[in-house]
Amino acid sequence: MATKPGILTNWPWESLGNFKYVILAPWLVHSAYSWATNAGNEKDLANFLIFIFLTTRILHCQIWVSYSRYRTAKGTNRIVDKGIDFEQVDRESNWDDQIILIGIILYLGNMILPEASHLPIWRSDGVIITILLHTGPVEFLYYWLHRALHHHYLYSRYHSHHHSSIVTEPITSVIHPFTEIISYVLLFMIPMLTTISMGTASIVSLFGYVTYIDFMNNMGHCNFEFIPKQVFSIFPPLKYFMYTPSFHSLHHTQFRTNYCLFMPFYDYIYGTMDKSSDALYEASLKRKEESPDVVHLTHLTTPDSLFHLRLGLASLASKPHQAPTMLVWPVTFWSVLVTWIYGHAFVSERNTFEKLKLQSWVVPRYNMQYLSRGQRGKINNLIEEAISEADKKGAKVLSLGLLNQDEQLNGNGELYIQRHPKLKIKVVDGSSLVAAVVVNSIPEETRQVVLRGKLSKVAYAIALALCQKGVKVAASNDDEYKKLLKHVDKFGDNLILTERYDHKVNMCCLFAKKIILKYSIFSLHFYILQIWLVGDGLTQEEQLTAPQGTIFIPFSQFPPRKVRKDCYYHSTPAMVAPKSLENMHSCENWLPRMVMSAWRVAGIVHGLEGWDVHECGHTIIGIEKVWEATLQHGFRPLSILA
Repeated sequence: MATKPGILTNWPWESLGNFKYVILAPWLVHSAYSWATNAGNEKDLANFLIFIFLTTRILHCQIWVSYSRYRTAKGTNRIVDKGIDFEQVDRESNWDDQIILIGIILYLGNMILPEASHLPIWRSDGVIITILLHTGPVEFLYYWLHRALHHHYLYSRYHSHHHSSIVTEPITSVIHPFTEIISYVLLFMIPMLTTISMGTASIVSLFGYVTYIDFMNNMGHCNFEFIPKQVFSIFPPLKYFMYTPSFHSLHHTQFRTNYCLFMPFYDYIYGTMDKSSDALYEASLKRKEESPDVVHLTHLTTPDSLFHLRLGLASLASKPHQAPTMLVWPVTFWSVLVTWIYGHAFVSERNTFEKLKLQSWVVPRYNMQYLSRGQRGKINNLIEEAISEADKKGAKVLSLGLLNQDEQLNGNGELYIQRHPKLKIKVVDGSSLVAAVVVNSIPEETRQVVLRGKLSKVAYAIALALCQKGVKVAASNDDEYKKLLKHVDKFGDNLILTERYDHKVNMCCLFAKKIILKYSIFSLHFYILQIWLVGDGLTQEEQLTAPQGTIFIPFSQFPPRKVRKDCYYHSTPAMVAPKSLENMHSCENWLPRMVMSAWRVAGIVHGLEGWDVHECGHTIIGIEKVWEATLQHGFRPLSILA
């Protein structure tokens, strides 16, 4: 929002939310009906193609966003290092409003103007006129309009909304108040209306012109430089007729220079070109791929999880992944096919924290593939390849996320250490911090807990820590009891079987104040807490045996299915990231904003502390040691009950 929002700042269909596309429905239905019922020369190809063209515009912008985020995460040719945040993502979430507006204009123009219907596919004179009118009047008028928008009166009411994004993404180009967008559309309509009135317009000249505007807009805001220097060497005058991403980036960082639309010659003429434009351009081109200090290696989960990555749909990535997204299922099959074929882990995200450069890499495989025995060898090769690559790039730590550290897959990462004993990079499975997060999520007054689900390295560490504190740990059966007994050693007196679990021992009470406004009466409700620590494999039947009000605290990578409405479910082990952690603008799977899984945090803390040891296989660094170090670096416990 602008500093002092002016009139007509908001878009007319803002109140419709995600249903705003219904505005185009009447025209779409009419267009499809007309195409189906009209015969021969009566069919209007231009009208029929409008909706298809709008769809390609959305796809065009999405490709730019995904590729830009990928390139800036790798660091190659990146222009501005500063990251973006959730506030910017939310502010730019209405980037498609201008697509709806252009759709309305195209449909209305086709209906109202006789010359705009039944257009030919191509006319050379119309294309030439469009190029000349854009180069002349449109660029000139835009330059002076843009300078006017930087006057403090208009800037504070309109244009400051666009400049709230100092670090730009491709969609930043169309983030403006409604009034400002209208002024730009009027400029762009000069070539379009002129060619229509002259009878020289064609489908290519109209749709091609809008596509050119989209391409140049997205390119100018992508935050990485890619225009080869040879282009300007071969044809030196081109620098007056085509800007570069670094050229426009300076406008967002310096504000008072580089005002042009796409062609910088008016900046040259009126002396507003930033003197550092050429230096920044060359420096950006020379910039190499960034070498991370810490890498977090995760993987895809469900078939639609690709769209929830930072490289996917920004609107989905900025929110917790809670349920399958039905709208993207038509293209999900193709995404699964591509990831199945693609044989390497790829960079998804970059962050900076306390001078450490952090990256998240994604193994292009899904949960269902990790659970298949036939895929284990291939997946281990992908993980091993990623570890070797991170080691070559000089990374200090690599943390294994989700099923990349599964005990059946690779023995909690020990397989890779055995194969590569001379690895410089430290492989971390995060078990110590995960156990610490779970132990510290249990109320201090708790005297007994139930341990359910598949036993794991983390489960054994939790059981030992709780038994040391004098908390009774109830195993579900004799087999699990015997396995746990081997790990708790001399504290075995605090290990019991479930049938000996006493629900009356946990007299830790929650005091819930209920305000009844009608009578202004305060009442207190008391609940006896039942704590269940649950891992993978927790069944629906087991959950149904839990007493009412039980709190399920998972120590597993994935959250348990919520069967009970009368019980509470804690988040999977995670921590709230410090505000100083830069470039956080996407959610990690199902976790809330600014929250990281404990496995990911463990790798960061390992790198910050400089611990020269692997934490994988049977190795545990120490729960208290890791917990204290994590808190010292600003990470905070997450307490979410649902």
